[in-house]
Amino acid sequence: MKLHQLRYLVAVAENGLNITAAAQKLHTSQPGVSKQLKLLEEELGFQIFLREGRALTRVTPVGAQIVERAQRILHELKSIRRLSDDLKNESGGQLSLGTTHAQARYVLPDVIREFRETYPNVKLHLHQGTSEQIAEMMDADQVDFAIATGSWELFPEVVKVPCYRWHRAIVVPVGHPLASEKKVSIKTLAQHPIITYTFSFSGSSSLHQTFAAAGLEPDIALTARDADIIKTYVRLGMGVGIIAPMAVDEADTDLVVLDAAHIFAAHTTWIGFRRGLLLRKYMQEFIRLLAPHADKRTVDRAREATNDASVAKLFEGVELPLRQASGATR
Repeated sequence: MKLHQLRYLVAVAENGLNITAAAQKLHTSQPGVSKQLKLLEEELGFQIFLREGRALTRVTPVGAQIVERAQRILHELKSIRRLSDDLKNESGGQLSLGTTHAQARYVLPDVIREFRETYPNVKLHLHQGTSEQIAEMMDADQVDFAIATGSWELFPEVVKVPCYRWHRAIVVPVGHPLASEKKVSIKTLAQHPIITYTFSFSGSSSLHQTFAAAGLEPDIALTARDADIIKTYVRLGMGVGIIAPMAVDEADTDLVVLDAAHIFAAHTTWIGFRRGLLLRKYMQEFIRLLAPHADKRTVDRAREATNDASVAKLFEGVELPLRQASGATR
C-alpha cells in the first residue's frame, strides 16, 4: 500500500467517483489513477468501488471505511507537514478562512488588521459562502478555519470554539411606521413583509420556529446571503429587514435599528477547525484575537476533545461578549 494510492482513492471519492476529475485535480493521468486503484484493491483483497464497465458507480460498505481511514491518514500527513513548517518558520505560512458575508464584512476586518501587524508574512485567504458551502470547503480541506453561526450539525468533525453572542435586529428606513416603536412585538412584525438571510437547507430555520411558537406565519418577501443586499431592498421599501446587528454601521444613517432581543433567541458565532489539527502559533493567535476568552490551554484541550459536548464543557461559565450594531440603534 502506497501513500499516492491513498491520495488517488480520496480524490476519486471526493470528486463524485469521477476518475477524470480526480486525475485533473491530482495533475496525473486517468489510466494511472485507475491502475493504482486496481492495484490497491488487489492488495487488500476486496473491492472498494463497484463498477459498470469502466465507470465507478458507488463505494462498497467496506470501501467507505477504507476511504474514511485514508482521509484521516492524509489529514495527519498534512499536520506533520505543518509541524515541519512551524519549526522552520514560525512567522510565515498560510491561513484559509471560510466564513459568511456578515463576518467577512463587519467582524473580521479589525481582527485581520491586528493579525497582519503581528504576522505580516502569513498569507490569508478569505472564502465566503453559506453555512452549507463553508461545510463543503471544510470537508474538502480547502479552509483551515470555519467561522459560522449555529449549523453545528453540518460540522460534525469540527472543533467549535464559541466567539460571541448576538440577537437578530430589525432594520427599517427612517420614517417607517415601525421606526417610532419602542418595543416591536412579534405580532406587529408578522404584519410586515420580511427581508432576511437565506435559510439553511439543513432543517427548519430558527426564525420560522420563533414565529410558529407564537402561532404566526412570517411573510418572507425576500432572502439573501448578503446583509448589504438586504439593506438595499429595505431602503427600497420592499420590507422590514431582520439581520445581524453588526451588519449596520455608522454609514447607515438612513436606517433605524430596532432591538429584537425580546423576540429572537441569542445566536452564538464560533470559529472551528478539524479535530486533531495541529495549530501553528499564528493560528492560535488568530483564534485569540477573535475569541479573547479562548486561551491556548483551553483551545489545546478542545482540540483533543472527542465531541461537541466535551468542548462545550470547557467553556461553561464563560460570559461571551454580546455584539450589537455600531450604527444608530433604538
